[in-house]
Amino acid sequence: MRTILARPICIVVVCLFLSLLFVGCSANSTPEPSETSSPSVMPTPSGEQPVESATPSPSQLPSPSSTTDTDPIKETISRLTLEQKVGQMILAGIDGTAIDSSMKKMIAEQHVGGIILYKNNFSDLEGSAKLVNDLKKANAVNPLPIFMSVDQEGGKVSRLPKDFVAMPDAAKVGRTGNPELAKEMGSLLSQELNLMGFNVDFAPVLDINSNPKNPVIGSRSFGDNATLVTDMGIAAMKGLQEGGTIAVVKHFPGHGDTSVDSHLELPVVRKTTEQLEAMEWVPFRKAIEEDAAAVMVAHILFPLIDPDAPASFSKIIIGEQLRGTLGYDGVVITDDMTMGAISDHYGIADAAVKSVEAGSDILLVAHGYDVAKQVYDKLLQAVKSGKIEESRIDESVRRILVLKSKYQVSDEPVPTPSIDDLPNDEIRQWLARLK
Repeated sequence: MRTILARPICIVVVCLFLSLLFVGCSANSTPEPSETSSPSVMPTPSGEQPVESATPSPSQLPSPSSTTDTDPIKETISRLTLEQKVGQMILAGIDGTAIDSSMKKMIAEQHVGGIILYKNNFSDLEGSAKLVNDLKKANAVNPLPIFMSVDQEGGKVSRLPKDFVAMPDAAKVGRTGNPELAKEMGSLLSQELNLMGFNVDFAPVLDINSNPKNPVIGSRSFGDNATLVTDMGIAAMKGLQEGGTIAVVKHFPGHGDTSVDSHLELPVVRKTTEQLEAMEWVPFRKAIEEDAAAVMVAHILFPLIDPDAPASFSKIIIGEQLRGTLGYDGVVITDDMTMGAISDHYGIADAAVKSVEAGSDILLVAHGYDVAKQVYDKLLQAVKSGKIEESRIDESVRRILVLKSKYQVSDEPVPTPSIDDLPNDEIRQWLARLK
């Protein structure tokens, strides 16, 4: 069972989606929620143009990479309101295990482009799948499908219900030195997430565990040297992505040599660009070469590189280094902006605006409906006041929509999985090979 629509169904829904989008956005209005609204779905690759008729034609728009006279992503962006575009740049957290009015209001009024679920958002299999499906259904008021995301790394960072056989931490897999096992790990994680209706996984960790006193990375890393982490991490990334899951590699430019947990405090790492390039950057550089879907940027201050801003809103680290030196033009996501590293030292909303100015595409605001709204309002105000050009917003929205299109992100509901549907036997067989 996959979140990706079968091609015939996807074709029909695409045509319906585009016709609704063109009418709705040109009228500068937001549709009211409807029990019968079609699932949002992105344009998918083909060489044909849509045919105007009362009955949807089985033709599809070309992907952004195809050589045609029109660019469907550009056309879609041109029909979005500024409010909808800003919303696409926010990935927000929720409270509770069942959908409620606060969640619906955030989706409808802030048009958030994604949702993240944490451990306390999960109940049993049935309840968890229902929550994901209900959130997707609530997104029917918006013209674009929503990212459903989670931190599912394995080991201590595992969020899914206990019905799934537990996956080990990256360190255990790393000790095998076998990238094929790491790739299978990514594939198994993707199978789990597909069953539950998720399309984004904040994994794998590409940090090198070079500091034994590191309180936050440790066993989440594949190892303590760049070669091992690169080989194993990229394999895990490929397993996830080939399974249809958007893998978000983290935490650029490297969280392995910190002695402070950025959830609680702002880490400071006194390394030069040359030192990072020789070690921390190695797995990220390879991930970019291997088509990393998205990169998460850490809340770490590198005073020898940028004394004024942590990596998550540093124009030097994001703009000049990640975008420039490493040539990454994919989606850049911040670590959670509500973490102590930001909230205790900078205004969250102000830092969010600075992050966009630096080159980030998605702001992760994982806790607090009020905080998510503050970030949304502040970013919207920054554009309306001219502090940020709308063309800069369009750059990020384009990257986001290209990613949603490539992975055929959809609001199609998933069937409620049973115990028999889970890949537990495959996981057990894989675990036996780790020993």
